[in-house]
Amino acid sequence: MTSQLTTLNEISHATAKAVATDPANAHFVFRAAGVTEGTVGSVVTARSHTVRVDEPSALGGADAAANPVEVYLAALISCQVVTYRFWAQRLGIAVDDITITAEGDLDVRGFFGIDDAVRPGFQAVRVNVRISGPETEQRYAELQQAVDAHCPVLDLSTGVTPVSTTLEIG
Repeated sequence: MTSQLTTLNEISHATAKAVATDPANAHFVFRAAGVTEGTVGSVVTARSHTVRVDEPSALGGADAAANPVEVYLAALISCQVVTYRFWAQRLGIAVDDITITAEGDLDVRGFFGIDDAVRPGFQAVRVNVRISGPETEQRYAELQQAVDAHCPVLDLSTGVTPVSTTLEIG
């Protein structure tokens, strides 16, 4: 565990130094590309990694993989784990274990166009973080505040992210 924390500290310090030297070093572009698979499934590639996505049979899929909103929940959970780890070491807060669950309420009337007043995405998302370690409740609350303020995937849900779509025909 100590070597992992040392590595996280080294990454944080090296990144801060690189950004101080040239603010352009703070900018990253992440990319993913997807193609259809089956009736409503897709295969998405990000760098050298592949993620398969499908829908349950009730929504027209083969239930061969998690659906897009489940992948979002997985992304939120995994980003929370990373952010907890980075901020725990940054704040000097000892953490023995972190377990995170997330669930979201989705009303499919929005997706299917049954009621355009219903948003097609989650109406609410609940994240439960179970953390253990030797620190006080106050220290872990401080850690949670830092994570909530700095988690990129949480920010995608709570902030406004401009998205532009280009349609190419042919």
